[in-house]
Amino acid sequence: MSELTFKDFETDQEVRWCPGCGDYSILKAVQRTLAANGARPENTVFVSGIGCSSRLPYYVETYGFHTIHGRAPAIATGVKLANPDADVWVITGDGDGLSIGGNHLIHALRRNVDLNILLFNNEIYGLTKGQYSPTSRIGTTSPSTPHGSFDAPVHPGLLALGAGAGFIARAVDIDQKGLPQILTDANEYDGAAFVEILQNCIVYNKDVFDDVVNKKTAADTQIHVVNGEPLIYGKNRDRGLRLNPATLRLESVVLGENGISEADILVHDETNTTIAQLLLNMSAPLPTAMGVIHRLPRPAFDRAFWQHKPTERRAKVLDLLRHGNMLDRRTA
Repeated sequence: MSELTFKDFETDQEVRWCPGCGDYSILKAVQRTLAANGARPENTVFVSGIGCSSRLPYYVETYGFHTIHGRAPAIATGVKLANPDADVWVITGDGDGLSIGGNHLIHALRRNVDLNILLFNNEIYGLTKGQYSPTSRIGTTSPSTPHGSFDAPVHPGLLALGAGAGFIARAVDIDQKGLPQILTDANEYDGAAFVEILQNCIVYNKDVFDDVVNKKTAADTQIHVVNGEPLIYGKNRDRGLRLNPATLRLESVVLGENGISEADILVHDETNTTIAQLLLNMSAPLPTAMGVIHRLPRPAFDRAFWQHKPTERRAKVLDLLRHGNMLDRRTA
């Protein structure tokens, strides 16, 4: 087979997002990842729900399914079970995936279905004109919260961890170096891989993540975690995260001050659920964790599903899943 480039994964459809939207950058990263990993269009499926992010399947030259609000994980589960060798991606947003689709997302993660779930988080409803979403911060002013939101926001990574997700990562929409690598890692994980992508809505929530992603300060407001390496960050690589034994909380310390050395810095272990929880729960003045935060091998649901189906029933089950004939009328 000939090698494909990212252009081979571009469609003839006009890309219709607002100028400056972070979705353009995510789309490019997805297309680059597919090409770099040797994906085949005929074996790749993108399933989306409703929202600005959910237009992505139109722009990727693969199979695509633009479904209904919040149901992408459920439909993608069916696609994966009917086509166990297919590479299935779920595209969703903070509204689509965490509001009406929250239940479906939780169970896809709990079951560990082999799906790559990309959640575009811009902390707002973009498609329906800027209402606050489940991830909007307290005080967010929007058409549906004119006096400011007083809802406690959902933390996507913590929700995924609580649901039992074995792979959790976080990235930034414009990071064309880090994002493709995270997408590759997610794709290689045998099970449900959850990737939260901080995405800038240029119209309704512009620069909401500026305190994290601003290039001038990003070295001090982000920490890129690497398995087996100490949690060090900062423009001069002179800051680190230490576990305070008295409070059992992470704290930022400066290397060289008060006798603090690299030996005092917590080493990232992506298989450690407690470390994942600590990293996902960080907020300013602590940095925001980026990269693969949690990766713990678990049996994939779809593999177990077929292992427990007798060989002679495989063809019948496939036919039921593909054609929706859930009741054999001859035996009704």
